[in-house]
Amino acid sequence: MAPVTSLTASVHQRLATALSAALPEAAADPLLRRSDRADFQANGILALAKKAKANPRELATQVVARVESGDVIKDIEVSGPGFLNITITDSAITRNLAARYTDADGRLGVPYAEHPGTTVIDYAQPNVAKEMHVGHLRSAVIGDAVVQILEFTGENVVRRHHIGDWGTQFGMLIQYLDEHPHELDHKADTEDTAASGEEAMSNLDRLYKAARKLFDADEEFKTRARRRVVDLQAGDPHTLAAWQKFVDESKIYFFSVFEKLDMEIRDPDIVGESGYNDMLDETCRLLEESGVAVRSEGALCVFFDDIKGPDGNPVPLIVQKSDGGYGYAATDLSAIRDRVFNLKANTLLYVVDARQSLHFRMVFETARRAGWLGDDVKALQLAFGTVLGKDGKPFKTREGETVRLVDLLDEAIDRATAVVREKDTQHQLSEEEIAERGTQVGIGAVKYADLSTSASRDYKFDLDQMVSLNGDTSVYLQYAYARIRSILRKAGETRPAAHPELELAAAERALGLHIDGFAETLAETATEYAPHKLAAYLYQLAALYTSFYDKCPVLKADTPAQVENRLFLCDLTARTLHQGMALLGIRTPERL
Repeated sequence: MAPVTSLTASVHQRLATALSAALPEAAADPLLRRSDRADFQANGILALAKKAKANPRELATQVVARVESGDVIKDIEVSGPGFLNITITDSAITRNLAARYTDADGRLGVPYAEHPGTTVIDYAQPNVAKEMHVGHLRSAVIGDAVVQILEFTGENVVRRHHIGDWGTQFGMLIQYLDEHPHELDHKADTEDTAASGEEAMSNLDRLYKAARKLFDADEEFKTRARRRVVDLQAGDPHTLAAWQKFVDESKIYFFSVFEKLDMEIRDPDIVGESGYNDMLDETCRLLEESGVAVRSEGALCVFFDDIKGPDGNPVPLIVQKSDGGYGYAATDLSAIRDRVFNLKANTLLYVVDARQSLHFRMVFETARRAGWLGDDVKALQLAFGTVLGKDGKPFKTREGETVRLVDLLDEAIDRATAVVREKDTQHQLSEEEIAERGTQVGIGAVKYADLSTSASRDYKFDLDQMVSLNGDTSVYLQYAYARIRSILRKAGETRPAAHPELELAAAERALGLHIDGFAETLAETATEYAPHKLAAYLYQLAALYTSFYDKCPVLKADTPAQVENRLFLCDLTARTLHQGMALLGIRTPERL
């Protein structure tokens, strides 16, 4: 089925054609946007008139005379110094929405990207043998939403979870496990992912604390542990086998947390720091041979004219340390080589804390100098801000420790479950249904609070606000969806149907025109990697639906045709909410 042309695109094309006829020598962009004064406003004529040394109001009048309104444009008014206020016909709104409603592939008229490429997205990067905390939340939530959105547009997306699974601490852990071989044994097999995840983390936490205590107190153990690091880096089979136990145990834990976050993390997509070990030596050799990197005090460094420390001296990117060890830069540069040359990526996207921005700026510039990032490959960091507490400071426990991610999610679920139970005044939900919906609402609340904020900004983690039924929250959107599903159930045998012959009330028009902008919002969201723009669109959709619901009776409308038409608007709103929320990784329960 051919993509549905939005009303915005249709009006834009008609105006651009008329502008070109009035000003053949100009590149005619009418600068069309939604307006409170009419359905749309075009304000591009002023700039074009100034360039052509013409009277803007006269030019606007000429454009209006040349516009082919057809059955789309009801009225065009010249306003002020040359603005155009455009009103769409009711029938055009309904017809356009009907085309989305009957879209056979269920995409609601959203086209696939004309030139999809391959994007490798690096997100959700926990550390092996360490507990996930609130600092891991944003990379996972933002990254997962961007993956869903890009895949929906037709992009080939390769997911990469660059977990921290290498480094000197593993010498201590492996040596301790070697001397206490049953520390990672599980009590019994369990099908409960959360329970097995908690046990895995408990084992790792206990082992880490015991190993650290012995490392700090026993010089002989410390010596053995350091020797074990050398064995690990040399690829000693016994040491690698012990290291693999830590990785496997950590994955059990990771998967349990990501499952609670309602995210799909696939094992083949987990390629940690260790995955690039075999490339590190060659990466350093290529950089040194090409002159991109130079030796400085024994270390292999890349220098930049515009990056200096407080003392005015250059701050280099250290690729290899003076003792021969490799820094993060060597691993990140090797990952770029793999992603560009093996995975054939056109875009490299890193969902990483803003505090690492300088590191990635240096890494990307180094890769460009080396020729690994050509003009046909885009590399960027989707830098995100910090999760703050209600006091506006980085989110910590009362004891000043970093908040465990699983504790934060459990509290969100508990709060949301209480809200769901409180709203179920007629006791229509079983305890099992209340728990299921509480989980969906709680996790949705956490994700939406993050995604409705621009990634680059910090945001306050306030569970009271997140699970509120009022304001810009996922709960508000979920209840709007559930309300629509309830109306559709109550309609019984009466089916939704579009009736383009009917006049529309103001609230119907506003809702319909907003639904019409779904495809364009998604395109903008995908191009800018900006899930907050989709979240803002969905909140506005729910708000417009609430206004429509208050002002336009659905099941008690004046005529059978009007009932069907309003049910049609209800159903299309629900489908749009459902699809949009799914792209943000948020569930929309049928009943709440």
